This record gives sequence, structure tokens and C-alpha cells, in this order.
Amino acid sequence: MTKNTIILLWVIVSPYCLQAQSDPKARPEEMRLSLNEDGSHYLKWTFLNQVWLRYNESNPGTTVLGEPANNTFDIGLRRTRIQFYGQLTDHIFFYTQFGQNNFNFLAGQNSNNNGNRKFQAFFHDALGEFKAWKDSDKLKIGAGLTITNGLSRFSQPSVGTIMTMDVPVFAQATVDQTDEFSRKLSAYVRGQLGKFDYRLVISDPFPITSSGIPVDPTPGPNASFAQRGHYKQYQGFFLYNLFESEPHATPYMTGTFLGKRKIFNLEAGFITQNNATWSSVDGGTSVDYHDMKLWSVALFYDAPINAGKGTAISAYAGYFDLNYGPNYLRYNGIMNPANGITNGPAPGSQGNAFPMFGTGQVVYAQAGYLLKEKLLGDLGTLMPYISITAGNFDQLSGQMDVYNAGINWLLKGHSSKFSLDFQSRPIFSIQNDILTRTTRRAQVVLQFQVSL
Repeated sequence: MTKNTIILLWVIVSPYCLQAQSDPKARPEEMRLSLNEDGSHYLKWTFLNQVWLRYNESNPGTTVLGEPANNTFDIGLRRTRIQFYGQLTDHIFFYTQFGQNNFNFLAGQNSNNNGNRKFQAFFHDALGEFKAWKDSDKLKIGAGLTITNGLSRFSQPSVGTIMTMDVPVFAQATVDQTDEFSRKLSAYVRGQLGKFDYRLVISDPFPITSSGIPVDPTPGPNASFAQRGHYKQYQGFFLYNLFESEPHATPYMTGTFLGKRKIFNLEAGFITQNNATWSSVDGGTSVDYHDMKLWSVALFYDAPINAGKGTAISAYAGYFDLNYGPNYLRYNGIMNPANGITNGPAPGSQGNAFPMFGTGQVVYAQAGYLLKEKLLGDLGTLMPYISITAGNFDQLSGQMDVYNAGINWLLKGHSSKFSLDFQSRPIFSIQNDILTRTTRRAQVVLQFQVSL
């Protein structure tokens, strides 16, 4: 270890060491280094780790490493993240996040990482932001690799604070297709004008050919992301706070405040991109290009019920109108525990996958109830929840409805919690060349989250 490294480590940890020496009971509540006397200029570090233990009933025809698998049990890291950010001056803010996602035993055995389980971690965010007024959030101007998005609050979620075990990923509309795990190279403005929150974004989408997933170079009869041409993406998200205003330090949006705030929002958002997808009815001889037009409206309520007992409620209901082009449909399985399928209805339909993204309409709703504080004594309290994703996609015969029910055991709020989640998802089979809903499959997941 060099002399300069030792000096740097001392500069970082010495404020905490001195605090502990002066007051043996003092413990830092967060990893934060003040850069001025009042703490308004600071550097901050955070850590998040979500471990999944999962049992899954496999979709019909599923194989794992070449063998049929009617069900699977796996252990994986859903997310592991390190954030480093700070307010350097009254006007300058920066934010970075590094980590990995969906790391289970199949890491390196799929088309995303080309056979090397070690190539998983990457920068999720790296942005700089200018705050126009020192003591006001009316206008912030930023640019970089960022999750600042339009469409909905779940398009830019604070995953460490979500109520359900996982986010409704369909709201991250182009995830890992023309973005990097929902992050894009973007320039944006965002802010709060009284009760009104806004963000407007121009993004430079990645080509689908750099996603790491093999794609057919010839367009088919159903829309897919175009491999010719490059067009900017325009996004907006708007929110009206009827009660308290939401925090605005980072672009991420809180999942639930666990009764610490009284929030009731009306929300709306959009994403649009010209010639985003293409299709062809004659094998590519003639090609049609399609604009991507996505929008949503929603209500979000998160508030205490009995402040003395610590009980609270959280609820969300949103309507999404999604137009990717004619008959666009994409299967997705979160941290899929399988890597092959025989006679499957579509690419990527093995394991726990279902038609998650498509042209059509989706209604998403969730609700949860935080039981009284210290219900379990020193072991915290519980928060049960339910959610439903109901999609009517043009390419499907039958509704695509996914049900989740679960319970959070909050040992110390979101900092340390267990989540037990049950999911029921639909199965679609090809009947007379039509994807028709036939049966259902289930999965059960136990998640342990540590967040600081």
C-alpha cells in the first residue's frame, strides 16, 4: 500500500474515527463525508445486495444445460450495487453507480455474457448535474449515463425501497434492448415547481445489435427493434404532489416511505422515438418502419394510518398504453433459471419467462399494509402486499395477467429485510399459429436485502 493510498483512506475514515473516540455511543447512520460545516456539500456511499432463493415451476419444454427440467431451485444475486455520489458545491452534483444484476448459476451460459461468468459488473449510472438555484429544486440540468426516464415512476425506481419484492419490469420499456439495464446516454432537465415535479429527457439509444443478444438481421412480420437508422428518443414524466413533495436529491423514485411521509400523486409520462422498430411481410424485400409511442397515467398513495402505532398504507394504480409497432412482443424471465427450450412458443420463453413487453395496454396495481412498529419486538415488523399486472397485447389470444402476493419482514426498514413472494404467471402455446393462453405456472422466492 502506497503512502498516498494510506493518506486517502485516513481522510475518508478519520471523521468517523474521531466521532467514535469523542462519543463511544456515536455511530454513523450512513457512509457520508461532509465537505463543509453544515453538511450541505458532501460525498456519500451506499451499498445494496439482494439475494434470491427461488423455486420455479418451469414453462413447458424448458431445459437446463441440455436436460429437461420440470422445475428448478436456484440461488442468485438479483442486484448488487455500490453508489458513490455527492453535492460538491451549491450548484454541482454528481452520481455514479456500479454493480451487477441477475447473477445465478447460469452466469456465462447465455448469450448475454458469452461464456464468462466474471463479465457481469458494469457502470449503471455516471452523470453530472447543475442546480440552477442554491436553495431551490426548480431547475436541475444533467447529462450522462442515467436512469432518468419518462413513462412512469417504475421506469426509474429506487430498487432498495420498493414494497413488492421486485419492480414491474415492463415499465422499463426498452430494458437491455436499446439501453443498458434501463440506463441511457441522456441529457435532461428536472425539477420541482411548487407541487409540480417534472423531467424532460433526450436520449441517444444504443443499437439493438450491441445488446449482447443474437438478433435476426432480417425483419419479420411482427415489429422488432430496427437495425438500420439511428433516431433520438424523447421522454417526459410529470407528477403533481397533492400532499407532501417527494425527495429530489437523485433521479430515483422511492417505492414506499414506510409511513415517514404523506404522499398522494397524480402521474403521467411518455417515451417516443421515430422509426424505432421495423417489420416486413415479404422477408425483408420491403421494410416498414414504426414509431415507438408509449404513455401512462397513474395514482400513487403512500401515507401513515396511525402515526402512534407506525402503521401505513401504500398503493399504486397505473394504465399504460404501449405501441412498439404492429404485434411487437418480447418474453422476459427475471434472472432466468433455465437456458433452453424445446418447441417453445417464442425465443426466450423458457424457465420463468412470460410475455412481459408488447404492443397493447397494461394495467398495473399494487397495495400493501405496514403493520404496527415493533410488531415482532427487536425483530421489526411486517408488511404484506399484493400486485397484479394485466396486459392485453395484440399478438396474444387471452389476457396476460401475472399475480404476486408476498410479505416483507422489515428488521430495520429497507436496510435489512426478508421478502417472501409467490407469483402466478400465464402460459401461452401456439394453437393454429396463434399464441393462446392455456395454463399457468408459479414461482416462490425468498429474498434477503441488505441496504445501507
